[in-house]
Amino acid sequence: MKYTIKGKVVEGKGYGAKIGFPTINLDRRSFVRMKNKPAIFGVYAGFVILNPDVNSAKQKKYRAGIVIGPLDKKNLPKIEAHILNFKKNIYGENVSLEINKFLRKFKKFATEQDLINQITKDLKKC
Repeated sequence: MKYTIKGKVVEGKGYGAKIGFPTINLDRRSFVRMKNKPAIFGVYAGFVILNPDVNSAKQKKYRAGIVIGPLDKKNLPKIEAHILNFKKNIYGENVSLEINKFLRKFKKFATEQDLINQITKDLKKC
């Protein structure tokens, strides 16, 4: 099943960039209101669409690895995406995440290097 999550890009903690995989983080308000959304916290392959509210000729679509979860202190899941081959700052912009394929459940890793190795494998599937 495919899902689309719309939201504004907000600032995260910068951990993805620190380990070599910068991400965009989405404001989660629209996700919370969605009736049809992924039931499993995990890693997904999909696309980030810039300018989703304009005609399709002006939209830009990029392949991405998307993470939904885990819950934070506000009891909301984080929603972030690493856009492949993308270097622009898009804080404050509206985007759509098009989720196409479930890759794996969210899990914690014993070491940071284990996490980096897994992200590398995940992105090859994207």
